Amino acid sequence: MATPNKPLPDRIWDFACSLKLAIIIVLLLAATSIIGTIIQQNAPAADYIREYGQSNYELFKTLQFIDMYHSTWFIGLLALFAINLICCSIKNFPRVWKFVTAPTLIASSALLKGSANKAEFNLKGNKSQTANNIAALITKKFAKTTLTEKDDKLYLFAQKGIYSRFGAYITHTSILVIMAGALIGNFWGYKAFANIVEGTAVDRVRPFNGAAPIKLGFMVRCDDFDVSYYGNTRRPKDYNSDLVIIENGEEVLRKRIEVNDPLTYKGIKFYQSSYGPAGAFFQIKATETATGKTFDFNAEQGKHVKLPDGYSFTVTDFAADYRNFGPAIQLQVNTPDGKHGQPFLVLKDHPKLDIKRGGKFSFSMSDYRQLQYTGLQVAKDPGVNIVWAGCFLIVFGSLTAFFFSHKRIWVCLEDNGKKTKVSFAGNAHRNQPGFALAFEELISEIEATINNELPTKKEG
Repeated sequence: MATPNKPLPDRIWDFACSLKLAIIIVLLLAATSIIGTIIQQNAPAADYIREYGQSNYELFKTLQFIDMYHSTWFIGLLALFAINLICCSIKNFPRVWKFVTAPTLIASSALLKGSANKAEFNLKGNKSQTANNIAALITKKFAKTTLTEKDDKLYLFAQKGIYSRFGAYITHTSILVIMAGALIGNFWGYKAFANIVEGTAVDRVRPFNGAAPIKLGFMVRCDDFDVSYYGNTRRPKDYNSDLVIIENGEEVLRKRIEVNDPLTYKGIKFYQSSYGPAGAFFQIKATETATGKTFDFNAEQGKHVKLPDGYSFTVTDFAADYRNFGPAIQLQVNTPDGKHGQPFLVLKDHPKLDIKRGGKFSFSMSDYRQLQYTGLQVAKDPGVNIVWAGCFLIVFGSLTAFFFSHKRIWVCLEDNGKKTKVSFAGNAHRNQPGFALAFEELISEIEATINNELPTKKEG
């Protein structure tokens, strides 16, 4: 006779609880994570077009491969996995809870005879006294006992490690917590950057994916940046930034950051990631050749500076050490009608050299200051503490589930003439070989101690 089909709700429930579903989801998540590793996430569109072509970029965009971890299908997989974990836990939890709240205190004859770990023998003394002696030994060597009397028989029950039954559920919960933290970080966090020139401040950062700037709610100022090099090379040895947090017009935090030592404020981390030149300022003296008059200027690289009679000059380039001649600038003099003259060099350590050029003006540089910008990587992840909590739970749950075991011992005592017949049974839900050795040792000690002689065990 064919078994009638289950109702649709029952079939849906069985599917949601199935191990097969869990395996399929885990494989799909692993496969899609490979896609997210191979294809760079949240990069500018131009990068994808340059590397994969316009048509492939449009395909990736349609399939949400370029922002995979925010895609509807990836979130759907995570949600389905969470449902599977929750349903499995709900299905099996009542049985485990029964073990904790309502243990089997009285061993049935089937349990005593059918257990893999069992023993049966007669002991001297009456039933009550023998029960007290056995209870004392089990409590000392194993765990506290519970005494029950039924049908003129005495029953002892002891257990330990019962909470190891909850290890799997702690692990399930930890996975859900980690997933929740990751999703919170994905939706309410960001990764961005900011380039701040020395002496300036910003109140916005730019996401790496080219989206609109994000307001910080406060200002970040770079008071100073410095870099050190290896020997006489230009290879950076270390670079640091003095950052200041300004909120509501007041300085609230100051820190000197370096690589791997960020500044953190309101859950936002500012990492030292790069640097570069941001222009230079020069103190320049111009001398009019015909009259000998001198003029002092503060010039910025790339900016026009006015000279007498409608002339002007521009610092077009700078080198901190030009061919071992020291600091040098490249100048260009512009005529009143806007024509640009030929560029020429001015060496700081040779202030009279430019006189030989024979122009309307000669120039010398007395000092300079080169500005740098500090490149900051900015990250906000409001879910990071939740993820860490989940990681702690998964370690605790795994240790509980795999390294601890729920062990139980039952004893039945009944009168057998002038002696007491004692039956033992034991069970462990993990590491049964180890428990079997401990069980045999305990039984041998009980028999030897109470009879005050070497055990003569009767096989059950």
